[in-house]
Amino acid sequence: MSLDPFDDVLTLEDQFFSEGFRQGTQDGIQAGKIEGRSVGLAKGYEKFYESGKIHARAVVWANRLSLPQKNSSSTTSTTTAAKSLSSGASASASVSAEQPHPSTESSNSQKTCSLPPLAPNARLEKNVTTAFALVEPDTLSKENSDEAVNDFDDRLKRAQGKVKIIERITGEAVSAPEAAVAAADVKVPEAKEI
Repeated sequence: MSLDPFDDVLTLEDQFFSEGFRQGTQDGIQAGKIEGRSVGLAKGYEKFYESGKIHARAVVWANRLSLPQKNSSSTTSTTTAAKSLSSGASASASVSAEQPHPSTESSNSQKTCSLPPLAPNARLEKNVTTAFALVEPDTLSKENSDEAVNDFDDRLKRAQGKVKIIERITGEAVSAPEAAVAAADVKVPEAKEI
């Protein structure tokens, strides 16, 4: 205990400053963690959304490649690009088989929608296969380490480059206004605070 009775009063401002600084630092750390988690969830969602779009487009392009097909009435026709895809994705990438309809009237009323086939092109086939392989969901790491995130970002950027090449080859480039409208339709879910 000090001998001067006014010591506590004279250092009161320093004590309040130190206590306020300590409390502010603790509150800032807590708020930073919460905000960091919500931003991280939003960015992760956007990246996986883009990855899923590229994956789906690669599957569609693989089916549209007009490569030699099997001439069998009971088998499904599958492109060689779709065959080169992984077994899980090739099932979703293959063209569905025609199923017999119970009556001829219902078969006439149902119409099949299909996209026009793409001209055979080795470069196109290679780029479609590579784009698919880069964003294949089973091979993407979902870990939250620096190495895994950097690998995911690198693969996503390379796949986006392949998509641009494929769009130029096929002439199906998505225009900037359409892309902006599509991006505006994406709603990122709000992260819950802890």
